[in-house]
Order: sequence, then C-alpha cells, then structure tokens
Amino acid sequence: MKGFIEPIAKLINRFSALPGVGVKTAQRYAYKVISMTDEEAEEFASAILDAKRKVRYCAECGNFTDRDVCDVCRTRSKEVICVVKEPKDVLAFEKADKFEGVYHVLHGTINPIEGIGPNDIRIKELLSRLSDGVTKEVIMATNPDVEGEATAMYIAKLIKPLGIKVTRIAHGIAVGQDIEYADVGSLNRALSDRREM
Repeated sequence: MKGFIEPIAKLINRFSALPGVGVKTAQRYAYKVISMTDEEAEEFASAILDAKRKVRYCAECGNFTDRDVCDVCRTRSKEVICVVKEPKDVLAFEKADKFEGVYHVLHGTINPIEGIGPNDIRIKELLSRLSDGVTKEVIMATNPDVEGEATAMYIAKLIKPLGIKVTRIAHGIAVGQDIEYADVGSLNRALSDRREM
C-alpha cells in the first residue's frame, strides 16, 4: 500500500480482507493494534489463534462449537429442526429467545450461478438426521432471497415424502434481508407465523 511501511500495509491488507471492513476501518484497526502494549497485542493474537484452533462444527447440526456436539443439540428436543444457511443465523434466532428446538446449518444455499449445487451444502446430513423418526417438523429459515427460497423448496420436496411437516418462516423478514440483521420482533413473528410448504 502506497504511503505505508510494509508491516503496517500488511496489517491493513489483512484487516481489509475481513467482510465489511473497508480500507479506512482497516487503517484504524491497524493503528489500534500498533498502539497496544506487547501484552495486549499478544492477547489479541492469542484470542484469534485460540478461536481458530478450538472452534469446530457440531457433529449433529453444523453450528460452531468447541465440543463435538454443541449445547443446543445436547440439551434440546429434536422434534423441531430449524434449517438455516449459516452459523450466524443460529445466533440471530437464539437472541430472539423463542425457539426451543434444534438447528441444522447448511453452510450455504443452492446457487447455480456460483456453481453451488445440492451436494455442496449439508442437505444429506439433514436427511440423515431425519431418519431416526424423532423429528416432527422442519422449519425452513433460509434467507428470503432467490437462493434461500430455491433451497427451501428443494429441501421441502425431499422431506415431504418422509411424512414430516415442513414449514417456512413467515416474511416478517423483508425480501432480500439477511436473517442475521433482522430484529428480534421480526424473527419472532417469522417463526410464529410460519406456513406449511
């Protein structure tokens, strides 16, 4: 980067590679790190490495955890599974504090334009979870955009022959809005007003 010495430029480049972080914000972050004491900088770096080394996907739902199976999967009823695109969507529903079932994180949605098909996301794992006969309902809570709707419809067609109720969250969430940014009231309305698919 022009005007910056190499260590600062390198740090700015690393921060600006993060989603939602522009160059100016990356510069502020870099200057903040440089102004830290060695101890603070080591704690910051250690926190990053610790998260990277310890956080993994839950063996059941695919959400982030530091154990083999997350707390939600270990402690809640599996009669209702809420299917979401990403782990951050789970966090959004958990903040709403109304859902008492478990989750299934797809880690993406079907998007032929980007070369993402049904085999590239965790659909097989979801179907495997449903084979135990415990689940009574699957709530499709993918984003209300083209890819989210297509993914929800595709999965619903696979699940319906199993005799399991499939519902779609209501659209208290605006079309095109990501679930992670929805307010608690909208998420609660979307869950309580869900419709059968």
